[in-house]
Amino acid sequence: MANSLTTVFSGTTDVSVPEDATAVRLSHISVCICTYKRPDLLRRLLDNLADQETGGIFTYSIVIVDNDGQQSAKNVITEFNLTAAIAIKYRVELRQNIAMARNKAVESSEGDYIAFIDDDEFPEKTWLLTLLKACQQYKVDGVLGPVKRYFDEQPPRWIIKGNFYERPTYPTGLIIDWRKGRTGNVLLKKQLFTGAGRPFDPQFRQGEDQDFFRRMIEQGHVFIWCNEAVAYEVVPPVRWRRVFMLKRALLRGAMEPQTANFGALDIGRSVAAIPLYICALPFAFVAGQHRFMDLTVRLFDHLGKLLALAGVHIVKDQYVTE
Repeated sequence: MANSLTTVFSGTTDVSVPEDATAVRLSHISVCICTYKRPDLLRRLLDNLADQETGGIFTYSIVIVDNDGQQSAKNVITEFNLTAAIAIKYRVELRQNIAMARNKAVESSEGDYIAFIDDDEFPEKTWLLTLLKACQQYKVDGVLGPVKRYFDEQPPRWIIKGNFYERPTYPTGLIIDWRKGRTGNVLLKKQLFTGAGRPFDPQFRQGEDQDFFRRMIEQGHVFIWCNEAVAYEVVPPVRWRRVFMLKRALLRGAMEPQTANFGALDIGRSVAAIPLYICALPFAFVAGQHRFMDLTVRLFDHLGKLLALAGVHIVKDQYVTE
């Protein structure tokens, strides 16, 4: 069975170039998006990508890899292409695996840089421009930016009080270690992928991006943080559900034993943490729902690690969507 389908939508990128600079070769960025059954969120992302400010220094196109065999993203892309002036390449990865989807996106990319953004995120208008300027200014191999949570509806108070879906940020210019590496908001030099084979390892159910950064950093490549290159992650009501959060924790924990640095010390920490957290749950419950859920999520994260070591995967799907 074929493992991919390809559709290319032709278009032109709207870029203003000064007359005296027409001979200058502009950098080109391929914005890569891997998507799975999120057509509404994908539509919002594409709308925000349509009017990215380029400052006249780069052009860009979009690569979308649909990891849903039913091609739930195709209609959104077709409708977007009717009015957008951006070239879009649409591919389908029938094998449900986020690393394979990312690899297909890289294979389909072109130009000098690859930008990754998740299908449940959307960027500010200067997102690409800010990432590119930082990459050129600091002369590094890639730049990561912050992903701030965004609610369309007012969430329960305990979500806010517990800082759920709030991610850490860092000073601009900070050289990151591999544990901070992710593909939710990042610009990478295309040359990183030259001769790399499969840059993202399909054996990972999650964390394939951290593994990629670990290997790249070990090879001497440098990546920095740019706190001004902002993207937002939409947190819909389904993610407020306790079952959703605990499934995600189990899946996240199951990924940890696959990392190169996972060892006996990590196992010992989980073995010690689980009974301590269980004993602390009643006290956390009294302290408030946000404390209780925070502790329970941590507990399930450790459970996921130990269950994965025992070969038990309670969460079978690659993606937790509900």
